[in-house]
Amino acid sequence: MKIWILTHFPIAYDSLKEMGVIGKVLREGNEFELRPVLISQYCKKGFKGLDASPYGGGDGMVLRADALKEALLKGVVEVGEYGENWREKLHVVFPGPRGSQWSNLLAKELACKIIERQKDLVFICGRYEGVDERFLRNYIDQEISIGDYVLSGGDIAVMTIIDSTLRFFPGVLGNQSSSVDESFENNLLEHSQYTRPEVFEGEKVPEVLLSGNHQKIKAFREKEKLEVTKSRRPDLISKCYKENLK
Repeated sequence: MKIWILTHFPIAYDSLKEMGVIGKVLREGNEFELRPVLISQYCKKGFKGLDASPYGGGDGMVLRADALKEALLKGVVEVGEYGENWREKLHVVFPGPRGSQWSNLLAKELACKIIERQKDLVFICGRYEGVDERFLRNYIDQEISIGDYVLSGGDIAVMTIIDSTLRFFPGVLGNQSSSVDESFENNLLEHSQYTRPEVFEGEKVPEVLLSGNHQKIKAFREKEKLEVTKSRRPDLISKCYKENLK
């Protein structure tokens, strides 16, 4: 699967290849191929032709629809040889404040959608004051928000989405139970983790975890998931309750 990113800073994605299990699968390039595309490379005026002042006035600059269209069609569709039916082969994502709130569930849904439909991914990185609405309306399949705060550009959001989505692809984590047992699965936080030494500053590891009794360990961890979630993220408890009612 190819992952295309229309960006001002292709070099930023080198770091994604260097970190952890996601970096490993991206470096190998067998299942996933990361393809950052410099937007200005496909703009006749280079960086100077990428943005313009907003109609109606206002601060900042807005990324032009025609510049993004050229980068998408030439830098992705043409280079990737997707042909006239490229919309059936690509899923185009824009990280922005109006998008659906990103979550573990959405990451899993996106992974399943890509696997099922056998599509490649395209991310559009915003910059400045935003993107011309006409481009978003005509070329974006999905808008995603990673939180209610402002970033200087879309690259960090794109890396977040890529990392959290690829974890749900078969074989990426090695141990398939890993993605199931982590925080936010079933809208609960993960249970606390312990490792050596058995005693740290006078505090011992809970005895049940040393017992070898897998049923008791499982029950202990399930109870702790609820307690930790109630204490740290009570908003997730209501989500968990609603999901169980469905």
